[in-house]
Amino acid sequence: MPDRATRPDFAAVRAEFDLPAEFPPEVLAEAARAAARPPSPGRLDATDLPLVTIDPPGSKDLDQAVGVSRDGDGFRVHYAIADLGAVVEPGGALDTEVLRRGQTVYLPDGSVPLHPTVLSEGAASLLPDGPRAAVLWTIGLDAAGEVTSVDVRRAVVRSAARLDYAGVQADVDGGDVHPAIAALPELGRLRRGLAVARGAIELELPEQEVLPDGDGGWTVRVRRRLDVEAWNAEISLLTGMAAGAMMLRGGIGLLRTLPAPEPGALEEFARTADGLGFAVEPTVHAVAALLAGLPDGAPALALRRAATTLLRGAGYTAFGDGVAPPADSGHGGIGAPYAHVTAPLRRLVDRFGAEVCLALAAGEQPPSGLRAVLPTLPEVMGASDATAAAVDRACVDRTEAALLAGRVGQDFEVVVLRPAEADGPPGEVYLVDPPVLARCEGPLAAGGTATVRLAEADPATGRIVFTAVRG
Repeated sequence: MPDRATRPDFAAVRAEFDLPAEFPPEVLAEAARAAARPPSPGRLDATDLPLVTIDPPGSKDLDQAVGVSRDGDGFRVHYAIADLGAVVEPGGALDTEVLRRGQTVYLPDGSVPLHPTVLSEGAASLLPDGPRAAVLWTIGLDAAGEVTSVDVRRAVVRSAARLDYAGVQADVDGGDVHPAIAALPELGRLRRGLAVARGAIELELPEQEVLPDGDGGWTVRVRRRLDVEAWNAEISLLTGMAAGAMMLRGGIGLLRTLPAPEPGALEEFARTADGLGFAVEPTVHAVAALLAGLPDGAPALALRRAATTLLRGAGYTAFGDGVAPPADSGHGGIGAPYAHVTAPLRRLVDRFGAEVCLALAAGEQPPSGLRAVLPTLPEVMGASDATAAAVDRACVDRTEAALLAGRVGQDFEVVVLRPAEADGPPGEVYLVDPPVLARCEGPLAAGGTATVRLAEADPATGRIVFTAVRG
């Protein structure tokens, strides 16, 4: 275990990225008043719907409550989303503050929330302790899992239980699924299959997370994605695609966009795949099918890393009021147009996306104040996404470096993800235990294993450098 002097300093990360320490008093006061207000009248009473939340253990900022059931030969999805549009007063102190923050930023020792916790972990969260205001999506699907109908409206709902992924997975494996999500496994598998058919590019690289080591320090672990997580994600994607389609039909909205892979990038990926022992045609659908069926092992891991070059240029695109939708309105990682609407407690843009959809579903245009804000959101969210990603990487890097700080000069067996380029960036390697992604100098062959020597590990900066010994 690293000694105290070499443990990662997350306070330094907060300072480096100038993360806010607390909310201004006027924001807290406004949030407390909003938390005390009952749901507005005129909502659909949907408290009889069987809904549950599925989140990591201990989560309190619960954005979604889900119900998935059979409906004849098809399916019906009820997806209740925390209704922040009914809580945040446009132009008020809270609105101004969340526009500045953009999203919740997560660090191992605590989050920097988008909204005060009296809302995000209390009155606005879909906790199973009473009725909650929600934006309720009702989506009908046929026997193949394709959408047949979409409805969205404001409602009052009641979550029956707060579940976690591991618990639900154990229930599924034991054949005893909560009645509210009895059809989730079947629909989830169907939607995963449809994603591949659409040409959705799924990377599934190792997902690192920083956790307490049980002895007052921190360690890094690779989190294995459970089937239930993938199925639950498909319900969120389903809703986001329904929202994107609604916005395009209505001629106004804010899409999450990602250009489709360029032909040259697909051809380069096919050459890389061939060199790693995988044959694939340079088409989106062929690549999507290959990535979905990759086995475990070093070559597959290197190929997943190579696939990241296919997904570049993600952004947010606002349109309406004379601005046409983008020529390429799709999201290359999803294979369809898509809009963020399912996580408003943690991500600013979702509140506005939900308001657009509510107006369009009612046959109306969004109010002028909302339309005026939409064009400003891509810049806000782009900066916020960049900060959140950089903070996450900084926390992981510093923890990795702390774990390795006392082992400089030692040799390690690693998986080579990317070789160094001539007159370009160094290579990239993956150490399995502890799970570390790091740069490596010297000649390496991607997709195999190599012996490397640890040349540098600095917990203060997170910088880790290996040098090739033999590959």
